Amino acid sequence: MKIGFIGLGVMGAPMARHLADAGHEIATVLNRSPLPKDLKASVVASAAEVARMSEIVVTMLPDTPNVERVLLGRDGVLDGLAAGKLVIDMSSISPIATADFAAQIRQAGAGYLDAPVSGGEVGAKAASLTIMVGGPAAEFERALPILEKLGKNITLI
Repeated sequence: MKIGFIGLGVMGAPMARHLADAGHEIATVLNRSPLPKDLKASVVASAAEVARMSEIVVTMLPDTPNVERVLLGRDGVLDGLAAGKLVIDMSSISPIATADFAAQIRQAGAGYLDAPVSGGEVGAKAASLTIMVGGPAAEFERALPILEKLGKNITLI
C-alpha cells in the first residue's frame, strides 16, 4: 500500500520504519526532521503531494497548530486529497480541533481517524504502542492492518 507519513520525529521515524519494513511504500515531506538514514521513503515537496501519492496519510506531529498547518494550510494534505483516501492523525492534540479537521477532510470525500497513541519512544520503536482510535468502524477496519504494525493495544472508541 502507498502510505504518506508526515512527522518523522522521535515517535514518527520508528513508526514509518515499521510500515516500510512491512513492505509499504512510504512518501513524506520534510520539515523539522531529516529523513532517517535507514528509512526508505520518497521525499516530496509538500503535504499535498504526499496526499496525492498515497492511499492513506498518517500524521504524527507535536501539537494542534502543526497538525492544522499540515492538514489545512497552503499545499496541505486537504489540497491533495481525493475521494476514498484516508487520513489518520496519530498526534495527541485538541479534540475540538480534531473534530473540525475531520469535518473538513470528510467534506472532501476522504475518511478521517483520530488515533492518538500512548507508549512513548520505547513503544514506537518496539511497535507496542497503545492506539485509541476515534472514527467510523468501516474506516477503523480499513486502517487496522496498518495500525497493527505500530501497536499492540488498538481500540476503537
